Formats: sequence, structure tokens, C-alpha cells
Amino acid sequence: MDAFHSFVDSVADLFGFPLFTMGQTHVTVWTIVYLLVLIFLLFYLTAKLNKLLVYRVMAKSNIDLGERVAVASFVRYLVLTVGFIIILQSAGIDLTSITVLVGALGVGIGFGLQTIVNNLVSGFIIFIERPIKVGDRIEIADVVGNVVDISMRATQIRTNDNISIIVPNSEFISSTVINWSHSDRNVRFNFHVAVAYGTDAEFVREQLMEVAADEIGVLVEPRPDVLLHEYADSGIVFNLRVWTREYTDRPGVLQSKLYYAIQKRFRESGIVFPFPQRDVYIKEMPGTMSGPTEDESSGN
Repeated sequence: MDAFHSFVDSVADLFGFPLFTMGQTHVTVWTIVYLLVLIFLLFYLTAKLNKLLVYRVMAKSNIDLGERVAVASFVRYLVLTVGFIIILQSAGIDLTSITVLVGALGVGIGFGLQTIVNNLVSGFIIFIERPIKVGDRIEIADVVGNVVDISMRATQIRTNDNISIIVPNSEFISSTVINWSHSDRNVRFNFHVAVAYGTDAEFVREQLMEVAADEIGVLVEPRPDVLLHEYADSGIVFNLRVWTREYTDRPGVLQSKLYYAIQKRFRESGIVFPFPQRDVYIKEMPGTMSGPTEDESSGN
């Protein structure tokens, strides 16, 4: 028993050994272990709370998934902040010293971590203003894809090629962002179709409208329509305008399906696609001789 008590006392002395002093608080090994365990539990429980809010509590409401994720993330970060302060106080750490430390770190942040702070603030603005949300189809700079995750520092965008691109949040605040599904996922696309001169324009319009009506990916309402776009050099150009919800993130697929159907319909209806035409005039320059040259006449 004496050996056991001696071992316990040794362990207690080890955990009670002061590592450093923060203000009026002596930070021991036990303080570090206590903080690590509670911080781990704080992150674990807030992650569970985040999923509970998204998929249980708010799932019964009319709020879409992107907004539910944003609200749950904001609540989680708020709970993390409050919980972290409570943990420090319960560990007996003087928050006045923490304030001094944060002030000292603020100088370093001002010089070396400006980009990170900028992204964090931008992430907070995104959570509040909601210019983008999870599930949106967006275009920023040369990146086009669906938003799959928004964190405080960066946003993850997945392209049609299943490539994940991480974009800093500051880009969404300082740059122009095209959101294809900000209010809803209904998007109108324009497809140009050219026919040869001499073709009945009304007949072409009827054929294009029928092709659009036969494509299940094209919405019935709003109705598709056909505009006569221009009289080009080689033919008449029409603009087929269609609305879609299914192909918002795959406009190239919808274009290919419609163009295949248009080519088949035009071939069956006798409508001819235009070919580039150029008229070349050969003009003889003054002073040139059309007859044989002197060498040619002499046989040399």
C-alpha cells in the first residue's frame, strides 16, 4: 500500500508541477490536460450540435439546406467562443493575461496574417448576407461549379469534372460573383441556330419550338421562344431561348442534346444549314501584258 500511495503522490506531484506562470495563474501539467480534454469535448459536441440543427431541428422547416448549414455554422462558432471562455475561466487562467497576449498577437496579425483575417471576416459577412450558399451554381473568375461547403476561411467549389477548388472567402467579397441559382435554379440559356438564305423563317421557328417542347429538360413554364437574331454573311441566325432547372449546372449537355435534335429535325424537314460563301474577283492590273513574253516568243 505504501508503494501505491507513493506512486499516487508521484503522479500528483507530476501533474501539479508548474510549467509557467500566466499573470497570477500557475499553469501546470494538469491544467494543460484539463484544457485539452475540455476543448476536445467542446469541438466534438458542437460538431454533433451542428448536424443536429441541420438535419433534425431545422429539417422540418422550409429553410433550404444552404441556409440551414449557414445558421448551424454560426451557432457552432458562437458556442465555441463562449465555451472556450468558460473553459479558460474554469481552469483558473487569468483572462487579463489572455487579453494582453491577444493584443500582442494582434500586432503580428496586422503584419503577417492580414490575408487570413480578411478571409475570416469575409466568411462572417458571407454567413450574414448570404450572397452564396451551399448548392448554388456560381462563376467567379475562371472557376465555374457548385458550392459544396462554406467555412469561415474558404469556400469549396466542385466543378463538373469532380474537381474541388478551394476559393478564399475574400474573393467573394471583393470580386464579381455570378450566382446562377441565387433565388432559384431556373436558368435561361440561348442557343444560336443558322439556316441558309431562302428558308421560310416561320417554318424554322415552328421546328425549333417543337424540338424544345420534345426535350424533357426544357421547362414548359416559362415557355421557350425563338428570336430572329440577325442576317449574317452566310445565312439567317435564330436564337432559341429555353428555360431549364435540370441542366443548370450542365448547360453543355443541354446544348448538345438540342443541337442533335435540331440537326435531325432539319434534315427531315429539308432545312439547309448555311455554308460560308466568299466571292473572289480577279482584277487585271493596268500595264500588264496578256500576250506571250519576248522569251516565250523566241523559244528561249
